[in-house]
Amino acid sequence: MKKKLGLLTLVICLMLVLISPASAQTGNSITVTGSVAKVNFPATIDFSLSVKSNTDITDIRLQYVVERISISKIISETYIDFNPAKTVDARWTWDMRRTGGLPPGAILEYWWMVRDASGGQLVTDRIKLKIDDTRFTWRSKTQGKVTIYWYQGDDAFSGRLMTATQDALARLTRDTGAELELPVRIYVYGNYEDLRGSMIFPQEWTGGVAFTTFGIIAIGIAPNNVDWGTGAIAHELSHLTIHQMTYNPYGGMPTWMDEGLAMNAEGDLDASFAILLVDAIAKKKLLTVRSIASPFSAYSDESRLAYAESYSIVRYLTDTYGADKMSELLRTFRQGSSYDDALLKVYGFDMDKLNSLWQDYLMKKAA
Repeated sequence: MKKKLGLLTLVICLMLVLISPASAQTGNSITVTGSVAKVNFPATIDFSLSVKSNTDITDIRLQYVVERISISKIISETYIDFNPAKTVDARWTWDMRRTGGLPPGAILEYWWMVRDASGGQLVTDRIKLKIDDTRFTWRSKTQGKVTIYWYQGDDAFSGRLMTATQDALARLTRDTGAELELPVRIYVYGNYEDLRGSMIFPQEWTGGVAFTTFGIIAIGIAPNNVDWGTGAIAHELSHLTIHQMTYNPYGGMPTWMDEGLAMNAEGDLDASFAILLVDAIAKKKLLTVRSIASPFSAYSDESRLAYAESYSIVRYLTDTYGADKMSELLRTFRQGSSYDDALLKVYGFDMDKLNSLWQDYLMKKAA
C-alpha cells in the first residue's frame, strides 16, 4: 500500500451511551441502574455498569462485536473482576494501545450479561457505538457507494475528490471487471498533522491508510494539495474494491498484483516511478515477479521500483490478455487459490514464466 501506515485510531470526544434495562431475563431480581461507555481516543474506551439484585451478583460479562467484513461473526467477551454483592458497580477498560484502534466511522456493538446467586440472569439490549472523530465538524458528499467526509475546503475541493473516486472505479471496472460490493467511506483530514494527531504511535510519514475490512479510508489532504490527493484516494480505493472482490479465509493475492492494480487505478504512471523502471530495464536490474509477490522492501529505492514494476506487470497482463482474464484471476483468488495455481488456471503460466514474458516484453519495447 502506498505510504502504508500503522493502524489508524481517532481522537474523539466523550460519548455517553445509556442502555435500556433487559432484553432477556430469567427471574426478576436483577436490575440495571446505569450503564455508560466513555470513549477516550486514541487510548481507551471505558465501560461501566451499575446493577443490583435481591441476592449477590456473582457474574458480570461484557460482550462486544466490531462491525467489519469477516467470514464469521466474532464476539469478544470480557469477564469483569468484582466482589460479589447485591449492588455492584462494574468497570472495564479497553486499552487500544495494546490491541490497536478503530478507524473513523467504525461501529462497535456491545451488551452486558449478569447473573446472581439465585440463578437469575439478565442480558441487556445491544447498543451500537459509532466511533466518530468529533474534533472536527464534518461535511459529507455521497455518490453511488462512496461517501466523502471532509471539514476543510469548499464544495469544489470535495467535488474534485469525488470525481477522482468515480474515475478510479471506472478504470478499475474497465481493466479488471471489479466493482464495489459494499459502501465505502472516505475521511479527508485537512492536513497530515490532524491525521497523525488521531493515531496511536503515528509515524512521521503517515499520509493515509485504507482499512480494507471496514470499507474506510482515512487520509490527509490539504485543499492546496488536491492533485496528490486525487491519486492517493484512487490508489486506496482500489485496495478496498479488490479486497471486497477477493476476500476469503484462505489467502490473499501477490503484493505486486494488489499494488499494481492500485497504481493503475490512479491513471498513468508517475514520471518519478517511470524513470526508475526505465533505468532498471537499461541496467538489467529488474526485480523478479516472484520477489515482489511478498511485502516490498523497507529500502526506499527498491520499494519504489517494486511499485513501478507492479504497475507495469498489471498493465502487461491487461493489455496483452484483456480485462476478462484479469477479472477471472480475481475471482480465482477469491476461491483461495495460491499465487502460481491461480495464474496457471487463468493464463496457463506461473510467476516465473510471467516474469520471463513480461521482461521480454519490456526489453522489446525498449529496443
